[in-house]
This record gives sequence, C-alpha cells and structure tokens, in this order.
Amino acid sequence: MTFNDKAVLFLATGCYAGKIPFAPGTFGTIAAVPLVWVLTWLHPALTAFYAVGFILLAVYIADRAESLLGQKDPGCIVIDEMAGFLVAMTVVPITMLSVAAGFLIFRFFDIIKLPPIRYFETRFNGGAGIVLDDIAAGLFTAVVLKILYFFELF
Repeated sequence: MTFNDKAVLFLATGCYAGKIPFAPGTFGTIAAVPLVWVLTWLHPALTAFYAVGFILLAVYIADRAESLLGQKDPGCIVIDEMAGFLVAMTVVPITMLSVAAGFLIFRFFDIIKLPPIRYFETRFNGGAGIVLDDIAAGLFTAVVLKILYFFELF
C-alpha cells in the first residue's frame, strides 16, 4: 500500500475514528467537530466555499477508499458523516449548544434516513453514493437547526 493510499484511508476514516468497532458513524461525526469550529473563523461569505470544497474532497476520498477496501460503502468510511455534519452546522452560529443539538439531530436523520435521504444512498454509487445521503441528512438538520435558532431555542 502506497503512502497516498494510507493517506486516503486516514482521511476516509476520520483520522481512524471510523475504525472504532462500534458506532463508527457517531465517532465520525465527533471527528467533524474541529472542522465545524473552523466556521467560527471564516467570513460568512466563505462558509459555502469551505463546505462545498469539503464535500468534493469527501466524494473523492470516499470513492478511493471504497476501491482500496474492496467493499461497497464500508462502515469505517466516515468522511461522509463529517461532510454532512459540516453542512448541518453552516446555518447557525457555532456554540457548544448548537453543536450538541446539531450532533443529536444529524445522527437522528443519518440513522433513520427519512425520504429522500435513503434515495441518495441507493441511487448513486461510489463516493457520491457514500456522501450524498449524509449531505441530505445534513440539509434536514440545517433546516431544523435554523427553525430552533429562529425561535431562540438556543
């Protein structure tokens, strides 16, 4: 295995958080918290570029990792959870409370996979199939967070 392959697997597994034998998606979401805190430093106009750039990177990395591992959407790939959680957190101010609420809501949507979230998981292959359902869960989470924020519930 080359250095590049090892780097892809390191990133795909969220710095190996996805290799934890139980609840890898939950630990992958936790691994995204530092990425979310970066939002506090960015000018609001750059937030979308940051999120889209990370999504594109996640699709590429997930696709390569899936190929390297020889499995369809292996659970250890958690860069998709990281991208989805990042998307979820782009619409509200980043605080301990908003991150905790976003984490719980995102995990709910990621696990339950309400329509159309499951559609993205089943309709696309490779990196796009791995990542897009989590982006959809992140968008659902963003809507709920924005509503909670609008009503000043955090």
